[in-house]
Amino acid sequence: MLDPKFEKLLHSLKHVRDIDDLANISMKNIDIENQKEPLFANNTSSSATIMQVAPSLLSANFLHLEEEIKSVVEGGCDLLHIDVMDGHFVPNMTLGPCVLEQIPHITQTPLDIHFMVENADFFVDLYAPLQPKYMSVHIESECHLHRLIQKIRAYGISPSVVINPHTTIDGLKYILADIDMVLVMSVNPGFGGQQFIPSTIEKIADLKEMILMRNPQCLIEVDGGINETNIHTLKNVGVDIVVAGNYIFKQKNRKVAIQNLKI
Repeated sequence: MLDPKFEKLLHSLKHVRDIDDLANISMKNIDIENQKEPLFANNTSSSATIMQVAPSLLSANFLHLEEEIKSVVEGGCDLLHIDVMDGHFVPNMTLGPCVLEQIPHITQTPLDIHFMVENADFFVDLYAPLQPKYMSVHIESECHLHRLIQKIRAYGISPSVVINPHTTIDGLKYILADIDMVLVMSVNPGFGGQQFIPSTIEKIADLKEMILMRNPQCLIEVDGGINETNIHTLKNVGVDIVVAGNYIFKQKNRKVAIQNLKI
């Protein structure tokens, strides 16, 4: 005879229609009878913290970068997300430190740097003088991940590890205690404007369980296809920071766009 909770999960799986349904059928999120409000995996209410928002400058108009940055800062963003690409790990190239070093002249908003590169060790040294709040490196590109994390930490920067949509969370198991954040890609890295990959929800829910067991202070950031429709689902499975590019920069009122995500 099946456990009643597991039987309920199987029944729910048959009626999945979208990513909101998928989030709601996670074993940790199945409602308990007469429960007044939904719980996270860590059994805290959904109003515990406000979602942090990191606009991705990849979607900004580079011809008016100062104005674009000011618009999201005035709109209430928490971080400025910087995608660094080398044209090898991903088929695209973006902003170098000579451009980014001018940002502190217009805002003190912390930088959140995401390296999509093959030789991350070199790029960490190159961008470290900018003193970002976070540096994120891809688990897929690093042979000596622990060593690189130690280097980032030695610079006084919070280390973060990124996983691509196809990458399982298994490789994070023995590194979680040493990092401050996991960045989950919900699109394939390299280009903005892509659609959110629904299976990311299940991955985040599983990751949250692992984090609670091994490093409860570790944050979860998600990047790709974020909008006002899926933000509630992401909050419900325990996401702390969302990276949004097109959703924010394609709207005239950047403040409204950012506030829509700060739930």
